[in-house]
Amino acid sequence: MPVNYRWVITAGQLGIGPDERIPEDSEAQADLCFANIAAILAEDGMTMADIVRLSVYVTDREHMPGYRRSRDRQFPGTPPTTTLLVVAGLVRPEFVIEIEAIAAAPS
Repeated sequence: MPVNYRWVITAGQLGIGPDERIPEDSEAQADLCFANIAAILAEDGMTMADIVRLSVYVTDREHMPGYRRSRDRQFPGTPPTTTLLVVAGLVRPEFVIEIEAIAAAPS
């Protein structure tokens, strides 16, 4: 990793809003995941454009299109390098997606 960059590595973000509601569909959950990531980055003066890598976990292949629609809104053009895994489950059964991000910006 270049030393002249600031790095932010987020833990997995889930699709839960400030009101603690969890939408049923993957696209709405992904939107909340990305909103949470954007808020974390903003605290360090970064934006979604600084993301260099995503790790995405979905509980079923049927959730991939919703995730992709949300991702494409966040990253018009070429999205960051992404690993997407289908997993047996997340911390609670109502969660269908979890997203981790790594961001880097010049110091």
